[in-house]
Amino acid sequence: MVAAGLGIIMLGMGMTLTFADFGKVLKMPKAVVSGVLAQFLIMPLIGWSVANLFALPDQFKLGIILVSCCPGGTASNVVTYLARGNLALSVLMTMCSTLLAVGLTPILTKTYASAILEVDAMAMVVSMVMIVLLPVIGGLLLNRYLGKKLDSVKSIAPLVSVLVIVLIVGAIVGATKNAIESHWQTLLPAVFIVHVLGFGLGYLWGKLFKLGEKEQRTFSIEVGMQNSGLGSSLAKTHFTMLAATPCAISAFFHCMIGSFLASVWSRKSSLRDQDEVSKNS
Repeated sequence: MVAAGLGIIMLGMGMTLTFADFGKVLKMPKAVVSGVLAQFLIMPLIGWSVANLFALPDQFKLGIILVSCCPGGTASNVVTYLARGNLALSVLMTMCSTLLAVGLTPILTKTYASAILEVDAMAMVVSMVMIVLLPVIGGLLLNRYLGKKLDSVKSIAPLVSVLVIVLIVGAIVGATKNAIESHWQTLLPAVFIVHVLGFGLGYLWGKLFKLGEKEQRTFSIEVGMQNSGLGSSLAKTHFTMLAATPCAISAFFHCMIGSFLASVWSRKSSLRDQDEVSKNS
């Protein structure tokens, strides 16, 4: 059920893409490449560090590392728009990190979590191909050959994605309620800290590469918001439901932090726009 739901989300994502989008990467290579590097360098290291800092069961540690090794989530595009970030860059980063994650997420998970549990990276690659790569390519081809005939489907795709994620998170939290109650004092702060550091270091990464404010916001959101649905699916398929628990909690925290930052940044941009209008009048 979880894998099928995620496949639907990835299919919807594919239907929003065109072959021309891949060419756009070449028009802003510095921002896209540095952003994707941040995604796969910063977050896995944060996840591994936090997982080992807190006294948690091994399955919870594995889940934290796994979700940190996942690509950016599609919700990041919406939050970037609300935060007055660079939406085009956000979409390109999500696209690139999602496709690269087919190989990188299993490899990084094995690298950082091998000391905790045995990780079958090749089996995870197969899962990534089935629930990420093929649906995205399928959606891309549907968009290429059906075009406007898919407009009605595209219009409801974001809502369907949200509902599917809610169902996945609800099912996992419900199934692991007792374990969460036993370890919430350490599990919740651990997942929260992972995302706070992700948002913060993502923003600083943009500064390091001397990018504009909009790009810095975009980096912050793309790095801080993970594809928790993908993490949940991989954890449930290759490990246990307990390993999926941090991934489910991650979905709540990154949306909460991202929404808060979007509100602050949007207000800041509005005030700046008002000041500029006043100066010019």
